[in-house]
Amino acid sequence: MFKLLSYPLTIVFFVCFGLTLVVFHPIQWICLNAFGYDAHKQSVSFLNWFLMRCTNLLGVRYRFENENDIPTNKPLIIVTNHQSMYDIPPIIWYMREHHPKFVSKKELGKGIPSVSFNLRHGGSALINRKDPVQALVEIGKLGEYIETHNRSAVIFPEGTRSRDGNPKAFKPSGLKTLMKHAPSALIVPITINNSWKMLRYGKFPMGLGAFIKFKVHRPINNEGSPEELIKLVEQQITKDIF
Repeated sequence: MFKLLSYPLTIVFFVCFGLTLVVFHPIQWICLNAFGYDAHKQSVSFLNWFLMRCTNLLGVRYRFENENDIPTNKPLIIVTNHQSMYDIPPIIWYMREHHPKFVSKKELGKGIPSVSFNLRHGGSALINRKDPVQALVEIGKLGEYIETHNRSAVIFPEGTRSRDGNPKAFKPSGLKTLMKHAPSALIVPITINNSWKMLRYGKFPMGLGAFIKFKVHRPINNEGSPEELIKLVEQQITKDIF
């Protein structure tokens, strides 16, 4: 019954989602070119608020649990598990005070209204997953950028999303590179649950009624053995996945 209902609701969702991306594309362009970084950043934040509202059409609810007083005058390395592309709008919206930038595959840097523009011009790192040298160079540049400007880099160390919610093993190279190039950054682990349920049937139709939960763990100083820190971060994230 729910799957049958999801077909018409998915069509409505895709129309609203697509229109939101199309409308915000010129808004982003105007904000960036006429008013600069801060205006562009605000437009991206509101874009992602509207994208979340589009998912509400599918009965999606969000809980973003953050009991930590995270400073805004320090760079952050936000590390999280990855369950779907719908992980991203809540992170951008709820962590907006920290100016999140993403490590993203280069294919997303063109052809998608709003999304591609922001990835190219908003400070994110576009990497070629088939070229490890290029990927690490771009991630290193992102680390230097957040270190200089006190912003945050978001990385999904699993590399690809989990299709059933079960975490994949972390690939440490990218995270280690960020830690090296942003030595003053706080490492902020986040656990995501239930985002995968939006894609339980694949790309069409969408799953209904997912209650997507984010838990922000206590920040960790970027000090000591990178290998031990990464192991600790992975343990913190995965222990709260259910």
